[in-house]
Amino acid sequence: MLPAPFAARYAAGGAGTQEKLKSGGNVGYLEHLWLFFIIVFGVIAMPGMDMAYILGSALTGGIRMGFIAVFGIVAGAVYHIVIGTLGIGIVLKLFPSLFNVMLLAGSVYICWIGWSILKHAEPIRMDAESHVQTPWATFRRGILTNMLNPKAYLFTLAIYPQFFRPEYGPLIPQAFVMWLIIAATQIGVYGSVVMAAHGVRGWFARNPRSGIAIGWVVGGTLILSGVWSAYSGWRNL
Repeated sequence: MLPAPFAARYAAGGAGTQEKLKSGGNVGYLEHLWLFFIIVFGVIAMPGMDMAYILGSALTGGIRMGFIAVFGIVAGAVYHIVIGTLGIGIVLKLFPSLFNVMLLAGSVYICWIGWSILKHAEPIRMDAESHVQTPWATFRRGILTNMLNPKAYLFTLAIYPQFFRPEYGPLIPQAFVMWLIIAATQIGVYGSVVMAAHGVRGWFARNPRSGIAIGWVVGGTLILSGVWSAYSGWRNL
């Protein structure tokens, strides 16, 4: 089934256009979405704050907490879609100092999460999933991690607006389709990270010192990412 904007053009184009499409001609809207998916996949698959947070949640809290973190990240992406669609991203682009202030705030928050993980690093125990943090806290942190992730803002400012096309219909349906692509890609990529972490979690449970090391690595990675983002933002103020 073709998306509505493309279906409308398909029907209005007459028999010649329909024949061209059926024979493998120029399916512009579908190619447009495929290109968007490829770029989104590359951005999401690149290791960063979201992935580090999900990995830490899955290793310390188990598969359930890992997927709760994933859905928190997915929910946080709605914020970026909204500001990009409403044009707030353009405002941030016109006033770089405002963007840098938001980047600094996000960096501080990411450093705080990293410090919390590092400070509470402990051996992984298979019976301690419910004692790490509550599901709501994991979900809420996932939302905030994505909302304050500098990489997500760069995507919203530099990439996302490029894929709006007036010929494909109203902006809101286009934004919804692109959010579905982003959400599905996040669940696919980050879900794989959760499953991989779950697969090795038993080994970490049998090697307590490695569990502590993972906490230090994940926490340290978040802190370093936050510090680097803060440095970049401060340098550009």
